[in-house]
Amino acid sequence: MQGLLDENGLYAGPIIDAHHHLWDLSMDRHPWLRGQKDAPLGQSCLPQDYLAAAEGFDLAASIHVEANWDPADPLGETRWLDTLDRPEGIATRYVAFTDLASEGAGAMLEAHAAHERVVGVRDIVSWHPDPARSAVKDRHRMLDPAWRDGLARLDALGLSFDLLMSPWQFDDAAVLFESFPGIRFAINHCGSPFDRSPEGLERWAQGLKALASAPNVWLKISDLVAYDPNWTEESLAFVSRACLDAFGPGRCMLASDHPVVTLSASFRQTYDHFRRVFSDLDERDQYALFAGNAAEFYRVPNIRS
Repeated sequence: MQGLLDENGLYAGPIIDAHHHLWDLSMDRHPWLRGQKDAPLGQSCLPQDYLAAAEGFDLAASIHVEANWDPADPLGETRWLDTLDRPEGIATRYVAFTDLASEGAGAMLEAHAAHERVVGVRDIVSWHPDPARSAVKDRHRMLDPAWRDGLARLDALGLSFDLLMSPWQFDDAAVLFESFPGIRFAINHCGSPFDRSPEGLERWAQGLKALASAPNVWLKISDLVAYDPNWTEESLAFVSRACLDAFGPGRCMLASDHPVVTLSASFRQTYDHFRRVFSDLDERDQYALFAGNAAEFYRVPNIRS
């Protein structure tokens, strides 16, 4: 594996963006985006928009993660994605939505699994002490028996689970990972370091290290600015390196969370940060972070190294 660095010693090899979204606002299928007026949430993001944002990078493939499409029609998002005109590698794999606690969860998961590009599921469980910042009302959603019954079906279907949670739920997540050793989990967005105080960041970092003891868990270093809108290179570097320190180069994936990330940073700023902050790693580890780990986790074929 050679030739992955540019003349400045920064990574210039293939990238798999492990987490991004597409939507067409003219279809009105994303209730949470209704009434949005300002970019980026007030405009569509179609493949050509995503590719324009990633211009200049060797974007070999990407993973589309469900974007809160109308929950009454989860399969609609997958079917819509299949109709889009795009290069083969873009949104080459999907992480689809299923309400795991619903009565129809089993049938919905089987329907998702019948689509070749669907390799995982996400059902957001993120809870925050401030209800306005919570996605769910129940902090202990991951311990709910009905929800866990739905999750248990992923193993037989060969589907992974994308976990968007908060640090207040790390203890429940540890129980979850131990309870379902046959399911592979991808923690989204660095484990959501909401609390930016020194004490809060230390608790978050130590919590990640504890979660990393579960061998069936990976971590996405993605959308760092979601929790740090007034970011500096130093503040981003602290989070990125803490993630790497916890999970190591073998179980971290890099991702943009485009277009949501552009509320506070561009695709280029995101990946230029990744290139700088991980430039001290050897080429093999950099390739793993930028492409290899995502290819393995999401079963992306034919990615060059």
